[in-house]
Amino acid sequence: MSTYDLVADLPVRIEGYSLDGLVQNVSSDFERKSTIIRLHGNGEEGLGEDVGYEAVDHEIAQEAGPILELAGDWTMRSFSEALAGLELFSTPPQRDVSRLYRTWAYESAALDLALRQAGEPLHALLGREPQPLTFVVSLRLGEPPSLEPVTRRLERYPTLRFKLDPTASWDEQLIADLVATGAVDSVDFKGLYEGTVVDQPADPALYERVVTAFPDAWIEDPKLTPEIDALLAPHRARITWDANIHSIDDIEGLPFAPRMVNLKPSRLGGIKPLFDAYDYTVERGIGAYGGGQFELGVGRGQIQYLASIFHPGTPNDTSPTGFHVMDPPAGLPSSPLPPTPAATGFRWVLTRVNSIDDGRGLPGVRRD
Repeated sequence: MSTYDLVADLPVRIEGYSLDGLVQNVSSDFERKSTIIRLHGNGEEGLGEDVGYEAVDHEIAQEAGPILELAGDWTMRSFSEALAGLELFSTPPQRDVSRLYRTWAYESAALDLALRQAGEPLHALLGREPQPLTFVVSLRLGEPPSLEPVTRRLERYPTLRFKLDPTASWDEQLIADLVATGAVDSVDFKGLYEGTVVDQPADPALYERVVTAFPDAWIEDPKLTPEIDALLAPHRARITWDANIHSIDDIEGLPFAPRMVNLKPSRLGGIKPLFDAYDYTVERGIGAYGGGQFELGVGRGQIQYLASIFHPGTPNDTSPTGFHVMDPPAGLPSSPLPPTPAATGFRWVLTRVNSIDDGRGLPGVRRD
């Protein structure tokens, strides 16, 4: 039986829903907006988070309100099939991938509601036990780049590990200083992004400096021009992929068999494609780690929950959201993160306040 089959026939009753906006200034120097989906039925509420990056898409959805015909008695399978036939955007999204993010938001909310109505937590239904979760903190170092975002965090959290985004402005001194911290687990070249604020052109000199300086770090999303492909050939065992992974077909279409891939739940775009990808990677001996997208509310806990039961010991880019702000506060949990699933549902217990995550976000997150 596939992992998806364990949840596909779970019944869920939806009586209505609402949308909540969240906003926060995060460490990549932009104002992050997201939308919490709140499905309700049988006296319970199910939560999901739309993590599309374009603020205008959230603003349009929140202004339009609950316009989708979601009410009814469903199974997770039939709800997913019905959702696939709906237009989730009243105006076309800024980026087509945002359709996957919004689909994930509604399906994760439905799964949470179904489990709460059934009185079960996700891991029990899957027959898995959550494990302590290893995580890294993903950072860009600004322009001009500075060591300070790393050292500021290490002063308060000396065992912290990082996934960093190298840019052409990284010089030899900065790289040497980063090496001296001994805290870099992954380098993300952002080589597959186009038309975004994080685009990084293919620079063979930068690749050579970084992969040589960090011989044990994972290398995420390189741009494999002929020159860079030849340069990275000896390092293929530590190359991982993220931005291009939306399906099993994308894994099979990689230029060479990967040792590791980043399975971002929202980027897979639904419960079935995500769970099928988990099964696929296990069957083929491919490692997996989770990736975040600056979730501001319940979405962060949900990806931590999934990572804790499917790939807890890998370099998961699923750090607590408190690490995203410019000056992270004291008192955040260290890696590995103790598992804190809620008693029912697809929900995580907040780590800085003594309550179940209700989708309103951690301290520093504002209602939009």
